[in-house]
Amino acid sequence: MKTKKHYKIKLSKGEKLLYLGAILCGLGTTIFQIFLGARVGHLNISVEKLKYEIDVQEKKVEGLTMKINELTSFDKVQDIVKTMGLAYHNDNIIDVD
Repeated sequence: MKTKKHYKIKLSKGEKLLYLGAILCGLGTTIFQIFLGARVGHLNISVEKLKYEIDVQEKKVEGLTMKINELTSFDKVQDIVKTMGLAYHNDNIIDVD
C-alpha cells in the first residue's frame, strides 16, 4: 500500500501578509457593499416619501387655484356686487393698452 505524502507549503512573511491583506480587502469590500446597499435603500424610501408629499401639495395647490379662479370670475364678482347693492357701470371702465 502506498502512503500519501503530505507536503507542507511554506510561505514567507511577505506572502502571508499579501494573502492576509487580500482576505481583509475582500471582507471589507463585502461589508462596504452591504452598508452602501442599505443606505441606498433608505434613500430610495425617503425619495418616494418626498415625491408623495410633493404630489399631495401639488393637488392642494391645483384645487386652491381652481377655487381662486372660480371666486374671481366675472359672474361671481357681479353676483357679489348685486348682493351688496352696488351697480356695475360699463362707462366707468377704462381700457388700458
